[in-house]
Amino acid sequence: MVCNMYPTIDIFGHTIGTYAICAAVGLFICAAVGYLLIRKKKGVCIDDIIVTAVIIAVGMVIGGHIVFGITHIPDIINLFQHRSDYSFLGFCTQLFGVYLGGMVFYGGLLGGIAGLYIICRFTQFGHKDVMYDMFAVCIPLFHFFGRIGCFLGGCCYGIECRFGFTVHGNTINPGVNDVNRFPVQLVEAGCNLIIFIVLLIFHRKKKFRQRLLIVYFFIYPVVRFILEFLRGDEIRGFLFGLSTSQIISILLFAFAVVFTIIDLSKRKEKAPAKA
Repeated sequence: MVCNMYPTIDIFGHTIGTYAICAAVGLFICAAVGYLLIRKKKGVCIDDIIVTAVIIAVGMVIGGHIVFGITHIPDIINLFQHRSDYSFLGFCTQLFGVYLGGMVFYGGLLGGIAGLYIICRFTQFGHKDVMYDMFAVCIPLFHFFGRIGCFLGGCCYGIECRFGFTVHGNTINPGVNDVNRFPVQLVEAGCNLIIFIVLLIFHRKKKFRQRLLIVYFFIYPVVRFILEFLRGDEIRGFLFGLSTSQIISILLFAFAVVFTIIDLSKRKEKAPAKA
């Protein structure tokens, strides 16, 4: 299927990236969903949700850029070694515009968790016990919109495939052009939507309370690990034959396993002994 991607659109004479639009829409909807999830808690107000969303968003942006930079460590080292070959502006453009200019989802996830930890640890915002559950439900929902943005923008594209989409004229991500590729972005968007529905059901039924983030760590890393084999973009960072995201998937899944074992052990110790 031949289709046109829309990496940017013009609104009132201004060119705006479609990924940025999708991310902004996703953030707004997640903030609304987050408020609906905890609105019945006493003392919760919309201002708290807005501040929390902003801090999380800042953490996501910083974390996403840092991990993207990690995938380009050899290039960054080479850039510093040849610093004299660039002007100051050219050096900054290459460093911040190319090697630190993109974002990696897992970096954004970890940065968002760090932002949530900061706001729960150092503010007077109440109901910290439910914040992580709310965040867990909203992660795949936001990621759903993000992957739609990836598809429209042409990034994070899939492997060459007999069925899928062929794109022409994408100037931002030329690697996607003129090759029929598997729509891995849409598949991952669908998986994230399913994960969101599952976690939302758990939240409404009060299952795995204060542990929904761990449930997410059990599900999404497995999905991501598998889908990574269907990715076709080249600059992804590879170690021991695995991509950066696959390595992080393994670590997050292992963390969930270890956390669950320790958590169950503590709960067993606290359980009253039977007569």
